[in-house]
Amino acid sequence: MNTTDSESPLDEDANGNEQDQSVTPLELFFDLVFVFALTQITGFLTNNLTWPGVIRGAALLAVVWLAWVCYSWLTNTIPAEEVLFARLVILLAMAAMLVVALSIPRAFSDDAVLFGAAYFVVRALHVVLYGLITPPETRNAVLRLAPGFLGAPLLLILAGFVGNPLEGVLWILAITVDFGVARFRGVEGFYVRANHFVERHRLVVIVALGESIVAIGVGATNLTLDADGVLAVFSGFVLIASLWWLYFDYITLAAEHRLTATHGHERAVLARDSYSYIHLLMIGGIIFTALGIEQTLVHVNEPLGLIPAVALCGGGTLYLCGHNAYRFRDHGTISVPRAIAAMGSSLLIPLAVVVPSLVALASLTVLFVALAVFETVRSEYRREFRLG
Repeated sequence: MNTTDSESPLDEDANGNEQDQSVTPLELFFDLVFVFALTQITGFLTNNLTWPGVIRGAALLAVVWLAWVCYSWLTNTIPAEEVLFARLVILLAMAAMLVVALSIPRAFSDDAVLFGAAYFVVRALHVVLYGLITPPETRNAVLRLAPGFLGAPLLLILAGFVGNPLEGVLWILAITVDFGVARFRGVEGFYVRANHFVERHRLVVIVALGESIVAIGVGATNLTLDADGVLAVFSGFVLIASLWWLYFDYITLAAEHRLTATHGHERAVLARDSYSYIHLLMIGGIIFTALGIEQTLVHVNEPLGLIPAVALCGGGTLYLCGHNAYRFRDHGTISVPRAIAAMGSSLLIPLAVVVPSLVALASLTVLFVALAVFETVRSEYRREFRLG
């Protein structure tokens, strides 16, 4: 079969039409562990508000994201909930992923080896299940990528036995290998059900936004609910709602239209770039914004420190840059209003370190709300995909 010109038999019915597949309860159940892992990463960042801590938190997010990505491709390919063996393997992977999440707070100290070993189990089960259940072409594709998929987690185990700076070098090498293997060895032989794939990533954005709501609750634990406190909570929620609006109002509809219009190998490449790679920018932006909101609620009437200010405002910039990268990869264009808002978000960082954090949060919220309102009213691109 020519993978560049045809679809997998799994993707078509008897009439040659692509079959629809909804996200299954098993996939949603798997995502619960991912929710916990994101919460643990935010907690790690909160307890390590230093530049090395931020870098380590970003590294943790990258490897956790890659684990989720691998299983999103797997469950897009096979009906894991219907095959008993596959269901049991994924549940076992969930248990291992839970250990990964539990070890995140000490992933660079006491639990470093445990983190790496549990993570290796998660990734190894993915490769094993792919190899046993998928069609020959896909099996061969996985075997082509397996050295990177398994080698990177092995480097993390090794990193647990050594100290800095070698530990940091091994982490960088592991992440580079893991992200690079699908880019340089290609995704020929993989097949993507477009509607299911897009829905899966919509839900993971919801997961990240939900973690942001949790961050509001954590930050408000000791918050006095006076006028300033209530305004801070309200501003945080409206900012998160704006992040939701900017993704779900039309950008994801345009992306689904583009992915559905492609076929075979071209679709797999687009799915890898737009979803497996670029979506990490958006997820990272949400996580760092959540960290900034949490720190704001802890220090409502005080200026933010430099790192929380960068997290809050820089997270917004990263999120919008992810949106424009997403649009550019799919359609070859960018949103000028989103580019301007991204720059405006970055320019708020110097303000956030000198004014009360409530003012910084409110200013960022106004910026994102203004962007959402402008696009809702004026964007021709939105009208094309939302109302066309």
